[in-house]
Amino acid sequence: MMNKKVKDAESAIFDIKDGDTLMLGGFGLCGIPENCISALVKMGVKNLTCISNNAGVDDFGIGLMLQQKQVKKMIASYVGENAEFERQLLTGELDVELIPQGTLAFRCMAAGYGMPAIYTPAGVGTEVAIGKEIRNFNGKDYLLEMAFNASFAIVKAWKGDTEGNLIYKATARNFNAAMAMAGKITIAEVEELVEPGGLDPNEIHTPGIYVHRIFQGSNYEKRIEKKTITK
Repeated sequence: MMNKKVKDAESAIFDIKDGDTLMLGGFGLCGIPENCISALVKMGVKNLTCISNNAGVDDFGIGLMLQQKQVKKMIASYVGENAEFERQLLTGELDVELIPQGTLAFRCMAAGYGMPAIYTPAGVGTEVAIGKEIRNFNGKDYLLEMAFNASFAIVKAWKGDTEGNLIYKATARNFNAAMAMAGKITIAEVEELVEPGGLDPNEIHTPGIYVHRIFQGSNYEKRIEKKTITK
């Protein structure tokens, strides 16, 4: 039995260094590792490559890291609603790789499963395919997409235990489960941390074998995106 509990976000991210590649769980504003992102901003680490479904908004999530010019490259599926991201993209300050959402998910899963690459039909015949190997299976073209190679995966869960077992709540499961399997070192922040045996084994989404550090977070904003229409 291994206790993977650390004190706080600062203790969890202590060895992240300039130039590292990070996976950050979440979808939009849902299920993002708020505490670890705040700690990364405070830490001031730079030249990061960040893999995430999206890039937060201007004053929340990865958007806070973009404000501080900490991100060198963003690998994402959707990057709207972030004016600073747009500014850095258009001025050439930020390298951006946009990929289909399903491809993003399966490149995470491939890394978690120990597979070097996948073949997918998504992106064939588009800019996504430029420079990539195309192979035909049963009369249909597929792109070769490489598994991600991230030094760290940083995820947010609802509940966890000190052995690293995680339970996500509803849609906050999103990319967290796939990314938790895929990082060389996986850091999990949870709303409630319990002792081993405190979670129902039938409800665990991420087995503790994938998680290296875990802590109980605090002061979650849990922002909700709401549809608005013009008056």
